[in-house]
Amino acid sequence: MYETNSQNKRKNGNDPLFDMIDREKTLLDYPLPLTWERMMVYLTCFAERYPQLAFTTLGESVLGKSIPVITLGEGKKTFLYVGSHHGMEWMTSVLLLRFINEYAECLRDGRRIYNVHLPYLFRERRIIVIPMLNPDGVNYSIEGVKAGNPLRSRLERMNPSHPDYSHWQANARGVDLNHNYDAGFAEYKQLEREAGIMGGCATRYSGECPESEPEVGYLCNFLRFHQEEIHAVLTLHTQGEEIYYTSGDCQTPRSQSMARALSRLCGYQLARPEGLAAYGGLTDWCIRSLQIPSFTIECGKGENPLPLEEYFCVYAALRQLFFEAPLLL
Repeated sequence: MYETNSQNKRKNGNDPLFDMIDREKTLLDYPLPLTWERMMVYLTCFAERYPQLAFTTLGESVLGKSIPVITLGEGKKTFLYVGSHHGMEWMTSVLLLRFINEYAECLRDGRRIYNVHLPYLFRERRIIVIPMLNPDGVNYSIEGVKAGNPLRSRLERMNPSHPDYSHWQANARGVDLNHNYDAGFAEYKQLEREAGIMGGCATRYSGECPESEPEVGYLCNFLRFHQEEIHAVLTLHTQGEEIYYTSGDCQTPRSQSMARALSRLCGYQLARPEGLAAYGGLTDWCIRSLQIPSFTIECGKGENPLPLEEYFCVYAALRQLFFEAPLLL
């Protein structure tokens, strides 16, 4: 799965990232928007540097891009972090890569960060990170739809602002992954039709049936298989500086207390999603189907897609949460 940097460079030799990134730095910079290919360069670097971390693949996207999974730690209590359900919210992947990098550096040095001794955290907790669930949508948002894409003519009809795909949220074929879970799916379908959404488009189309999309299907199967091991789920979106922890009137017994603790760690307000945002998401499905605490973090504030130059301020606000959330389990 993870190619060497030289192999990646031959494949992507025209990408300015290869000249701009300083691989000698302990904490790498993010000078360019994070496409799937660029993410794989960073993950290759991490895999080479940090043998104590485990790297595998969840499955493949519609267009055949691998969906990496990185495991930090060996403990029995596990927190799952998921980024980039939505293409234009690729900053969430940058935040998770920065966290992986900093976690691994602190672990290698045996350091403490906030109230966490990293060797203890590694030994007693496990954090599973899926930094980019929707690689095709991310690439659409950053680079547009390329000439060789087999779905190009269909996508042009789906996207009224063609050739500008910067606000694209859906996956490769126009399904919004965070409405493709089996959680209030039938109710959402009615609202979808009332909103005039009749088929694939840039945002909010839920698909023909729950888990119709491979990205969601792989993640649901992963969670079902590891249900006894995964104790909480954190899903990153942008923007709003809010934390959601309910699905309608449903929540798990520990959801509210954990959400309050997460709010204290980052300063974000607790809130409830409204309208179309209240159905069919990963947080909804985990609460209703798996009965495990699950949280949606709306990272940063502004207009999506958030500009890359704001990533560090957003990360700084969430940094303590990323490191200390597993200790709530």
